[in-house]
Amino acid sequence: MTHVVAIANQKGGVGKTTTAVNLSACLASTHHRTLLIDMDPQANATSGLGIDKQTLPMTIYDLLIGSPEPPERVFLNPIIKDLWLLPSNIHTIGAESELLGASDKERRLRHIVHNIRDRFDYIIIDAPPSLGLLAINVLTAADWLLIPVQCEYYALEGLSLLMETVRRVRSAFNPELKILGLLLTMFDSRTNLARQVTEDVRRHFGSSVFNSIIARTVKLSEAPSFGTPITLYDPNSTGARCHIQFCEEFLSRLEEKTRTTNVGISPPRTQGEILPQEVAQ
Repeated sequence: MTHVVAIANQKGGVGKTTTAVNLSACLASTHHRTLLIDMDPQANATSGLGIDKQTLPMTIYDLLIGSPEPPERVFLNPIIKDLWLLPSNIHTIGAESELLGASDKERRLRHIVHNIRDRFDYIIIDAPPSLGLLAINVLTAADWLLIPVQCEYYALEGLSLLMETVRRVRSAFNPELKILGLLLTMFDSRTNLARQVTEDVRRHFGSSVFNSIIARTVKLSEAPSFGTPITLYDPNSTGARCHIQFCEEFLSRLEEKTRTTNVGISPPRTQGEILPQEVAQ
């Protein structure tokens, strides 16, 4: 069974791409066939796996706008066995405008994923930090949504808007979309603020928040500049241990949730209202 997981938060700088890259790397290192789809025009997931985004002959952009080339022509196999990448670059932002008048524009990525999903155990999609057409495509293609939440002052800002977007996507395009959980990222144990934010998020969302927390570390910040996941850059670092622990919890939670039906957080009934303990029906 293939699981398609979107990693999204319209607020930038929350560790979304770091989570996508390192979760994908950890899954592949445990012999799960994993595809990482970079849907962000900034293409940080692409460069984070050591790919020069400036010299790519084809990217996810070409598939989105209807290139007749099969997806296999775009796949890249970076430095880890069992890990593949559908890369992005700045041209991907053009898909937003080029698809505006196209039919089924919200489901372009869903069609791509449908044609390739049986080849992988996990498909991880790194969404852009926005709620535009590219993000709608990501949510429409996914089975599960994972939301990174930065342990800083504005952590909860915009989550109600994201939940409203999820509700709209469920209603119009993807009724099967479920929220896997919230992941606390960029945690600095030296600050009272980080601890307070962690308490606030757990109070608001309860068991929907992963127990694992991704610490803010120098090594974790350095790894993307070397084009490697943290587990390769410094496998003994705190950042590597955090992501390995999270991957284990991710697999356990996904297994638990797939044993049941219709489990997740329901998006709020009205914009601005978050109902953290509600179970989707």
